[in-house]
Parts: sequence; C-alpha cells; structure tokens
Amino acid sequence: MKGFVLGGVSSGVGKTVATLSIIQALEDAGHEVQPAKAGPDFIDPSHHEAVAGRPSRTLDSWLCGEDGLRRNYHRGEGDICVVEGVMGLYDGDGSSTAMVAETLELPVVLVVDAKAGMESVAATALGFEEYAATIDRDIEVAGIVAQRAHGGRHEGGIRDALPDDLEYFGRIPPNDDLEIPDRHLGLEMGEEAALPRDALRDAAGSLRAERLAAVASEPPAPETPSADAAGAEPVDATVAVASDAAFCFRYPATIERFRERAEVVAFSPVAGDPVPDCDAVYLPGGYPELHAAELESAGTLAELGDRAAGGLPVFGECGGLMAMSRSLTTADGDRCEMAGILPADVTMHDRYQALDHVELEARVGTLTADAGETVRGHEFHYSSADVDGDARFAFETVRGDGIDGDHDGLTEYESLGTYVHVHAESGAFDRFLERLDQ
Repeated sequence: MKGFVLGGVSSGVGKTVATLSIIQALEDAGHEVQPAKAGPDFIDPSHHEAVAGRPSRTLDSWLCGEDGLRRNYHRGEGDICVVEGVMGLYDGDGSSTAMVAETLELPVVLVVDAKAGMESVAATALGFEEYAATIDRDIEVAGIVAQRAHGGRHEGGIRDALPDDLEYFGRIPPNDDLEIPDRHLGLEMGEEAALPRDALRDAAGSLRAERLAAVASEPPAPETPSADAAGAEPVDATVAVASDAAFCFRYPATIERFRERAEVVAFSPVAGDPVPDCDAVYLPGGYPELHAAELESAGTLAELGDRAAGGLPVFGECGGLMAMSRSLTTADGDRCEMAGILPADVTMHDRYQALDHVELEARVGTLTADAGETVRGHEFHYSSADVDGDARFAFETVRGDGIDGDHDGLTEYESLGTYVHVHAESGAFDRFLERLDQ
C-alpha cells in the first residue's frame, strides 16, 4: 500500500481538517483510503474513521519501534495511506512526524497556513525542505497544501512562488464548518463532532487528488512479520473490553491482538451492562470524568470491584485507572464513587498533569511485564491520584511522570492500573494474555 505523510509547519495549522479533506478527495476520486496518525493520539484517528470508514493506524516510533511501526502500517487496508502528522514536522524527541516519514520512506506533503501570506508560504515550505539536510534526516518534502487559502489571486500567488521541486497540491478554503470543537484533551471525538460531508466535499474540490495519489510511495516491508513468535499462539481466555463514551481510547492494534489470540466481548459501564463472563477485563482510557455520575449510579463498576476482589484480573489505562480507584472528583468538585479496586482517590485539574512519551521498568512481575522488563508508552492526563502510603507500585518510571513522579502501575489483587497507554507492539498485551493462560 502506497502512502504519504501530511506534515504541519506547527501545531494548530489545521492538519486534521486537511487530512479529512484529502481523504474525502481521494475517496471521491475512487481510491480506498487507509488513514493513519503519527504519534500516540486517539482523538484525530476517530475523525479519520468517521470519514474513511476504517480504523486509523497508530504510527509512533517510541511506542512501536521502527519495525513495529512498519508492521502496523502494513496491517492497513486500501490502496493509499494518508498519514496525519503530529505537531510540526520536526517536533518531538520520542517520535516526530519526520521520524515516521523517514522510517517508512514516505514523502511529506506540507500543510502550511496561508491565511495571511503568499510568497511567504513558499519561503516557509522551502525552509522545511532544506532543514532536513541540516539535521541529517532523509526527508522528501514533495509539496504543499495551502490551509485557509482563498482562490484567485491568493491561490495563484502561492502556487507561482513555489520553487520547481515543490508541487502545489491544492488548498483548503476558509470555512467555519471545517472547525472541530475542542475540550481539555484536544478535539472532540469523531463520533461526537464529525465534520459535515458537504463542507468536506467543497474543500475536496479544491485539492488535486490524483496528483496526491501519484506522489505516494511504497514503504519497505518489516524485517519480522510479528512482534514475537509467541504472538501467533492462541490462549484459552475471554477478555471483556469496556467500550463506550467513557472508555474510548484504544488503539485498533490492541483489539486486533486480543482477537488474534483470545475471545473478546465488549460491554458498557456507562450503560450499566453487567460484567461479562470472562477471564480478564481491559478498561481503556477515555473520559470517565465526563460520565462520573453515570458510572457511579450504573452499578457496573461496583460489580467490577467485587469481581476484582475475588481474583478477576483487571487492567486499566489512564481513564481505566481512574475508574478502578475509590473515587473520582470532577473539575466541578463533584465526588463520585468508582470501582474501589485500587487504593487511590483521583481528582481532575484545569491543567494537564503529564504529557510525554514514557518508559517504565517493572519492579515485579505484573499483568503486562515480567520483572526487570521495560515497557514504552505515552501519558496525557488532567487528573492526579492521591495514593495510600502502603500502595504497591509495579513500575519505576525511567522516563515520564507516572502516578507519583517516580512510580506507575498501582497493583491490587490480580489487577493493575496505570496512567500510561501502551501499544500492542510493546508486547504488553501479549504478556497480559499469557498471564491468563498460566
């Protein structure tokens, strides 16, 4: 599957809207598009899926490793992959858009905000093209998409100013309907705030879809087809996965890995679904703080707490950790009872408390790692956890903040709660499944 990367000149330049418009343009031209996202984000991919109709692949060098990144790319479907970048093209020490493009050997289409410039847009693009050589990165900037650009003289001035080796792939016209609402963790999810199709099609009409398709290239194949040999072995287990508006941050590769090796059943704690008959529960991240009162009254978390006390393994990431705690106090000061599995009380704040790529080292054997093993992931949360003095931590934080600055992975009974999101390519979910088969 051929592909290209959409890199921004900065955060906030409109990469997501450009990505969605390009997906629409390519779909309208008869292509089957596989969306992807550079970096660990969950929200932008939800908008990709709303337009493309298939899950967006997560491409992060830190989370997956270079070969894992290639494996995840090649698991995609369709004839062309559109990879939305993270922040500005060269920003990020753990996994930048440039690192992803270089690993996959894909060309970069630069998204440049053109609302107040013409020749300066070309100068910006030329600077991004030439900067790659100064930092010894093998990056091909193929051309630009002009974000928030009008037609006529404005568009013509941008196009004519570009040097010969930078192609003009079209523009995204200014349109208030092409604005996605945001909240504390970023944009609202695609299921909540999908952009209007007519607005996307209007933007798509200003893009050169076939020229974008023509610039795409085929990345190299991964050196190994799977993360490890054990990855192909099934386990005799059923994993229940929380899936609703409170627990919506999960990578497609995670669910794929579960389904490859075990039985999977979904349930909704917000709706008050009973905990399914299962061998373990996975609570992904999401927005439990927006549904805290519903979670308290629904009864599912209370049942889950009883099941965990009886030995059912529960693994929660970020929002899952919050739901596994004794209580969750919202930003409005409302305190709601949660599952009571972990000896902690969680409080929401107005500013984020942690944002980084993370590395953890297991102090003891736990659900997702053997003792001494390291796991890489990502943290981004607005809450903090007040933990009991005798709480047990499974991990030391090698990089990142974790729960208390030095540790992560609260463990109680057979359960584990962590602020860190991990990808299937980390091996953590294979360890989780293998624990169930022992």
